[in-house]
Amino acid sequence: MPSVLDQRPARPAAAPRPVAPRGRTRLLALPEARWALAALVLFLLALPVYLLDGPAWLWTALFAATYLTGGWEPGWEGLRALKDKTLDVDLLMVVAAIGAAAIGQVLDGALLIVIFATSGALEAVATARTADSVRGLLDLAPHTATRLLPDGTEETVDAQALVVGDTVLVRPGERVGADGHVVGGTSDVDQATITGEPLPVAKQTGDEVFAGTLNGTGVLRVRVERDPSDSVIARIVRMVEEASGTKAPTQLFIEKIEQRYSIGMVLATLAVFGIPLLCGDGLRPALLRAMTFMIVASPCAVVLSTMPPLLSAIANAGRHGVLAKSAVVMERLGRIDTVALDKTGTLTEGTPYVTDLRPLHGRGLDDDGLLRLAASAEHPSEHPLARAVVAAAHERGLALSEAEGFTSTPGQGVTATVDGHLVTVGAPARLLDGASHEPHRKAVAELEEAGRTTVVVLRDGVPVGVLGIADRLRPDAAATVAALTRLTGRVPVLLTGDNERAAAQLAAEVGITEVRAGLLPQDKVAAVREWEAQGRRVLVVGDGVNDAPALAAAHSAIAMGRAGSDLALETADAVVVRDELATIPSVVQLSRTARRLVLQNLAIAGAFITVLVAWDLIGTLPLPLGVAGHEGSTVIVGLNGLRLLREPAWPRPAGTAA
Repeated sequence: MPSVLDQRPARPAAAPRPVAPRGRTRLLALPEARWALAALVLFLLALPVYLLDGPAWLWTALFAATYLTGGWEPGWEGLRALKDKTLDVDLLMVVAAIGAAAIGQVLDGALLIVIFATSGALEAVATARTADSVRGLLDLAPHTATRLLPDGTEETVDAQALVVGDTVLVRPGERVGADGHVVGGTSDVDQATITGEPLPVAKQTGDEVFAGTLNGTGVLRVRVERDPSDSVIARIVRMVEEASGTKAPTQLFIEKIEQRYSIGMVLATLAVFGIPLLCGDGLRPALLRAMTFMIVASPCAVVLSTMPPLLSAIANAGRHGVLAKSAVVMERLGRIDTVALDKTGTLTEGTPYVTDLRPLHGRGLDDDGLLRLAASAEHPSEHPLARAVVAAAHERGLALSEAEGFTSTPGQGVTATVDGHLVTVGAPARLLDGASHEPHRKAVAELEEAGRTTVVVLRDGVPVGVLGIADRLRPDAAATVAALTRLTGRVPVLLTGDNERAAAQLAAEVGITEVRAGLLPQDKVAAVREWEAQGRRVLVVGDGVNDAPALAAAHSAIAMGRAGSDLALETADAVVVRDELATIPSVVQLSRTARRLVLQNLAIAGAFITVLVAWDLIGTLPLPLGVAGHEGSTVIVGLNGLRLLREPAWPRPAGTAA
């Protein structure tokens, strides 16, 4: 193919084929959500009528409708589970609610139905939204590509129709259509979606590119090396789906013993009812004793032992900018013992900024003069490095000169006339050649050894200085790493797709000793599975598409919310909405506090149940007293759990003053 292709004007690409938008599942599109909403509305309508002694027929009808709309689905699922010889706790709750209604506790039973219906709806919504985000990931890859034929002509084809050996043309601003190697052209490619690197990477002949990454200002010819179904972006989709599907089912603490408790309670209730009948007792007394037993032994207080502390912790965390998606998430966060942190967008802000100014002595420029010269030349450019240089000049209040004759060469830099001088700003590897540039080579080497990205500034062909650029470290990063170390007993690990030198430099700044750099998404998943195979419970913190498979595979996962990709936000168990890194150790500590309160509540509920059940079996427990004891234990554990709603319950974030 003639090289002139890289210089000719790019003609408009053919219109892509229509593609149905991949929208998020609407809340009320899910039947679980519709039934739960109906049950809640009916309950709220019945409540004031019941409490204000309204017409009995009205509140009875409304409560009956509440039982029906909220209870039929968990009841039906419970019956199906019963057919498979499994006693589902949902069925037990429906039976307990009906039993409560049978002895006059209609309000309690209806409330129990609403709670369980709402819980099921939230679980269905979370599942649907995660599936939406996984499907939406496929939109990162273009639907069409420009294939070059052997005779030099072009044709627009479906990207999925590309085969290994095809050559595709990638114009400025387009996404790469397939994984492959560059066979012609030069450009900068933003591949943050795959590797997490904060800055575009210069690509030239022989370099690898990935489907879904964004081309810069140059034109590339790419030879397809992988079938589209086996591209890195397609593999990310599969890894997220597989990790989400194979991840061990999450359960609250109390759910782990629900089967034994449920079966035991049913058998005990039948015994309490049947044995007195066999001994000659009357039907009504036996039924009354059995119903009393079922009420006092029902797991309502046990269920509330778990939920209020966890829900209160969720609410408190939400007030401080951390969104935990469920009570299960809040419980699991407190059990982690290993933390893996992403670099770009997690420990750093994901935005480059100028860190170093190295003017060459004898060229008549100080720091401000060098920065002003570079920023004036870079001002028309849209490259992230150029924007960082211009932003640094504005922060210093420098007045920029007009750039005339501006040109940009992909992978090399920019050239413009500033104040009558020809100024070039670009990559040292392309602009510095020869022994006369040795002082600048030394400055470049020092900055790159410190993990900086460097650009050199030439004036009339003569080097006048070097700029060092890096991703800005979050101010609370070091304190967060120290706090997580204290909580888990292990120093967090850095998992990043960025280069090893930059990763090692950042790790040293924040106190991390183990670094795994240059990782693709599957490498991050492999690291997480390696640790979990050793029995560790891993918390992964990340923000990008490339982090999503590891987030899905981990015991617990937290995404940074402000710049996080949709897939990362949906895959993660919790989201740091305000991007305050220091809240991560705080929410882990809050989870541990909630778990302690759960254990306290279980002890309280267990004690009440034991005393009331023994009273009912040994003596004659009056039904009103049994209900009062049962409800009293429920109130006590509920209030104990609500303590976590208080402001002092939120642990002080890492790095804040005492």
